[in-house]
Parts: sequence; C-alpha cells; structure tokens
Amino acid sequence: MNADASNPIPTIIFFIYLSFFPLIIASRNLKHSSNSQLYDDDSITYIWPLPSEFSFGNQTLAVDPNLSLAVSGHGGGSAIVKEAFERYKLIIFKHHSKLSKFGVSYDIEKLNVIVHSANEELQLGVDESYSLLVDKRDEHSIIGEITIEANSVYGALRGLETLSQLCAFDYGTKTVQVYKAPWYIQDKPRFEYRGLLLDTSRHYLPIDIIKQVIESMSYAKLNVLHWHIIDEESFPLEVPTYPNLWKGAYTKWERYTMEDASEVVNFAKMRGINVMAEVDVPGHAKSWGVGYPDLWPSPSCKEPLDVSKNFTFNVISGILADMRKVFPFKLFHLGGDEVHTDCWTSTPSVKQ
Repeated sequence: MNADASNPIPTIIFFIYLSFFPLIIASRNLKHSSNSQLYDDDSITYIWPLPSEFSFGNQTLAVDPNLSLAVSGHGGGSAIVKEAFERYKLIIFKHHSKLSKFGVSYDIEKLNVIVHSANEELQLGVDESYSLLVDKRDEHSIIGEITIEANSVYGALRGLETLSQLCAFDYGTKTVQVYKAPWYIQDKPRFEYRGLLLDTSRHYLPIDIIKQVIESMSYAKLNVLHWHIIDEESFPLEVPTYPNLWKGAYTKWERYTMEDASEVVNFAKMRGINVMAEVDVPGHAKSWGVGYPDLWPSPSCKEPLDVSKNFTFNVISGILADMRKVFPFKLFHLGGDEVHTDCWTSTPSVKQ
C-alpha cells in the first residue's frame, strides 16, 4: 500500500527512529556491560537481586560440605542466624552424598558471621545491609574463606541468601563450588518495602502453603508479606473477643486460629519478613454478619457495615486489639475501597 505523500508524519517518525536507534542499542549495551562478565562462560553465577556493589575474580573454589559456622559480634549468637545457617546448608548441599570423598581438598571450610547489633526487632526500615567476602585461605589472604558482616541479623540473612546463590553444585566432581572467586560484595536494599500480597480471604490456603510462599520470598530478599486475611467472601481468622466472627469462613475447616497466625508471623520473622495483615472495612464486610447479623444494615443490605451502631465500632476495635497481639508490624491495612452505599437508602434504620 502506498503511503500518502501529502502526509509528512510517517517520514518524520521514521527519521526520528533512525536518529535514536543507535542510542537505543547503545543504552542496552551500557545497561548490561557492568555485569555481562558474570555470564560469559559455562561457569555461570546468578545473583538476584544484583548487589549494589561487587567485585569478583577468576578462581573456582570448592566448599566443604561440613562447612562450620563461627559467629561474633553482639548479635552473632542469635538463633535467627544459627537456624538460617543450618537452613542454607541444606539448600547449598542438597545434592551432596553423605559418603565421604577420599582425597577431595576443600578451599573453604568455615563461614564467619559478624553481627554488630543484638536487636532483633523487625520493622520497616531495619538495616538489611551486609558485606560478603568469599576467598581462599592461603598465604596471600588475610581473612580468607567466607565472611559475612552486618549491622543486624536481618542483614546477615540477606548475606546468607547471596552466598547460597554463589554456591553451585558441579555434577562432574560432585562438589559444591564457588565460581569467579574471590568475591567481595557490599549490598543493601534499594527499596525499604519489598512486598508480596497473598489473599486467603478469597482463596483459602493451608498454613504449610503460606510457609512455602514465605520461604520463596526469602530467596528474592522480599521483606513484607501483605496477608489479606478478611474480605466479603470469608472471615477465616479467629477473633477471641468476638468468637462468632469466623462463622463467616467458607467452612469450619478453612479457618486460622490465633496460634496459626502467630506461627506464620514467627516463621516469617526467622526469614526477615514482616507480615502486614489486611482487614477490609467498611465496604467488603459481608462475611462479618454471618456471625453477627447486627453488623449488617438490614438482611437485604449486607455491606457496607452499619456505621450507625456503636456495636460496629466495638467489633472493629476488638478485631484490631486481638490482631495487634499477633501482628507486631507497625503497618496495618484497612482496605477502605469500594464502599457502595446504595442499599442504605432502602434501609429504614440507616435513613433515620
């Protein structure tokens, strides 16, 4: 089809495209030039997210499957650090045979973890920075082996995650190796809030599945699980102050006790992840009235909540008070969307 010769716009656009095309190509090359060396041969090293600062060499180091842990600093003895070390050992050496390998010489036999603060409070903005050194102990190395240094236990967790990504199983030698050593990494999060939303009010998930989601979040160094627990479809969470509320669950088997919620929060904390609970009010609250019908404006108007009654605000206060005992994260999500009040006009008690 012939272009309209009287219309110069296509010609102008084409000219602009030709003018900027080299810049587009150059920008793509520039974007990848800083880390392209990480992936230039068969010994590929993946680090995600990419650390803020790093340097590496061209050595390959073998890691002892009996890797030992040495801790120091005020927070070095934290159970969070020790449990994380054992957890990551299982990940790093998952292919390792328990049979001893005669004659195998290992370059790295010990992990040193230095944590300066013993404060384990987990809130938004906690220091998650760390430095990581991976080197071979020899006459040229002052420190050698692996050293993670962090101001908080949560920075140490991020360092352990990066270390696990540096370790790769070699199927030929059947050993765990670190390619492109020595490594020196200084890293900190680019964003304070790095979250994932999980909606169990509309799709019930067992506790074990929620834990698997949290575990996967730690691999990407995410730090907030936005747990959307309650909505109009179901009210699955136990509220001791108002025990009939969870009658709004899908079934009596699809519920979370306060102990379940506490277990999720503690499991997440051990991985440096906050849990932000969401209770959607006042619009998405149809499930609340299953246990307490007085929360509905009328039998035919089941949401939003009836804000003309003190009882409604007492229930909201009771929910928040009970949940605060389990969810220590300072951020709390109250929804607040889609508050459709059309049915209030047909509800006499609300009109008055």
